[in-house]
Amino acid sequence: MMGDTLTYKIIKEHLVEGAPAPGEPISLRIDQTLTQDATGTVAYLQFEAMGVDRVKTDLAVSYVDHNMLQTGYESSDDHRYLQSVAARYGIVFSRPGNGICHQAHLERFGAPGGTLLGSDSHTPTCGALGMLAIGAGGQDVACAMAGMPFSLTAPSVVEVRLSGRLGPWAGAKDVILQLLRRLGVKGGVEKVFEYTGPGVHALSVPQRATITNMGTELGATSSVFPADEETERWLAAQGRAEDFRALAADADAEYDETIQLDLSGVEPMIALPHSPDNVLPVREVAGRRVDQVCVGSCTNSSYGDLALVGALLEGRRVHRDVSMTVSPGSRRVLEMITRDGALAAILKAGARVLEVACGPCIGMGQCPPSGGVTLRTFNRNFEGRTGTPDALCYLCSPATAVAAALKGCITDPRDLGTAPEVASAAEAPLDDSGIIFPPADGSAVQVKRGPNIKPIPRRGPMPLTLRGEALLKAGDNVTTDHIMPAGSKILPLRSNIPAISEHVFESVDPGFARRAVEKGGGFVVAGENYGQGSSREHAALAPMRLGLLGVIAKSFARIHKANLVNFGIAPLLFSDPADYERVRQGDLLCIEEAGEGIRSGRLSVNDETAGFTFEVRCELSGHQKDILLAGGRLNLIHMEHQEGMAPT
Repeated sequence: MMGDTLTYKIIKEHLVEGAPAPGEPISLRIDQTLTQDATGTVAYLQFEAMGVDRVKTDLAVSYVDHNMLQTGYESSDDHRYLQSVAARYGIVFSRPGNGICHQAHLERFGAPGGTLLGSDSHTPTCGALGMLAIGAGGQDVACAMAGMPFSLTAPSVVEVRLSGRLGPWAGAKDVILQLLRRLGVKGGVEKVFEYTGPGVHALSVPQRATITNMGTELGATSSVFPADEETERWLAAQGRAEDFRALAADADAEYDETIQLDLSGVEPMIALPHSPDNVLPVREVAGRRVDQVCVGSCTNSSYGDLALVGALLEGRRVHRDVSMTVSPGSRRVLEMITRDGALAAILKAGARVLEVACGPCIGMGQCPPSGGVTLRTFNRNFEGRTGTPDALCYLCSPATAVAAALKGCITDPRDLGTAPEVASAAEAPLDDSGIIFPPADGSAVQVKRGPNIKPIPRRGPMPLTLRGEALLKAGDNVTTDHIMPAGSKILPLRSNIPAISEHVFESVDPGFARRAVEKGGGFVVAGENYGQGSSREHAALAPMRLGLLGVIAKSFARIHKANLVNFGIAPLLFSDPADYERVRQGDLLCIEEAGEGIRSGRLSVNDETAGFTFEVRCELSGHQKDILLAGGRLNLIHMEHQEGMAPT
């Protein structure tokens, strides 16, 4: 019998139900959860609706890092709600300015061998510590906090065997960009990427975190590194040596796929607009002008990243035609670069230092000029995500970003000469001044709700017949940014579903929301990889409020498919992809005996306008089918509660 991969060691330790084999439905016990303020308010509203008196996981943390541009009362009210609900139900509250959730959780709470479920798609960042960390919709996280196991399809495991070590100008960002170039944004669906080989030990924990963070852009369920001596050293530097546990795959573990990657051959890479897998070597696009450079985000805002930025900017000046910003990933990182002088070098060079927050990555400020070129050390460059519809956004490493900021054009960092040597971590005392721990008994705490916080809308059980217009026909790789835009105008509406629903598909078809209401709901027809990107469940919740019955697509991104089910929207797959070409926007579609079809997994769709019938599949677990037929997960939970089956 073959040994276990690291992934399946953790799965087996946490298995509640199912067979631990790729493709099988399984349920896992969750040790830790995290939320952030763009998804957290709705997640906690759903948690409250479940009637559970206290969080059941070992740890739950509520971070405020997204909606920090307080242009009105809405975000401030959300933050007040989040702090009060945390105290009421036993949740740790990370105050605004304490850190971007993934960087801060990595530093303070992540631990080898544990399971982490987060309402943010980049939760796999903590896989750098040997955790099985998975992004999910807020409702799945709320259910985990209520003590329910997390259900998913058991992943296949891809071994990425690393050899060699990175050259002086190559970074971890270049490693993951190279993998994206090879595999594409769909290359990791239903997979976990597990990093092995001698090259692993040449990567610091923050470098590993950059790689696991952007594994999300591959569509992966998660990414994981072994917990080794480097992990132990790094945790000790964070004041958490007691959280270390050595953990690795068995020597005879068998993988579903193996990818060989020689780190010594990695060169500076860059993702061109408008997809993280549109990757080329920097040298091939060098010379293109640059208007803006932004360093930060949960991908590249560690101490090591910003220490390198400071070293490269020391004694130099940012080009006069470039606006450069730097966003530290945590208050701890900000303190360390202040102490070691990197912050002074950044400021003297003419860069702007933004607050500790997601900021430009989520479209909260720093929109480039019209038609502008922006280089960012972030993880996504979808069209319009910057807040400027016609901006050209490139993704790159901190070294490449600084080189461009200095030269005013895309520049291979190797042209800067000898690379400086900087530490990836520094000793720093454990400081929880940015964290509020909950009281032992929060039953007397009053939860504070502002006027923008509205109840979660729900729909009834699925009707026998699904009949409606094809409200929109979309192409491949529709992102959650396309479905439910972010940015400073829309993010403050996250806790007000009626208001935010008016913006569904706004950047794709400004008339979609109005048309959906006028037509009484209907369907969306799409190509491959529908719903890639963010975990934002608003991209399912808001369309549900508009009456969306189902999405018929060639394939779905994992998290969004689960979110559709959780809100009673049927995710249906074309049995014959050629039928996608035959359906037109505006066609009237009808599915009779929908419940029976969902149970069997096969349904017939009658295109009444075009006069033909085509087959679709509903590939869900038995539990997911129960959720869908109930009209959503909250409905099913209440039905089970009435039958005496509430979670304990």
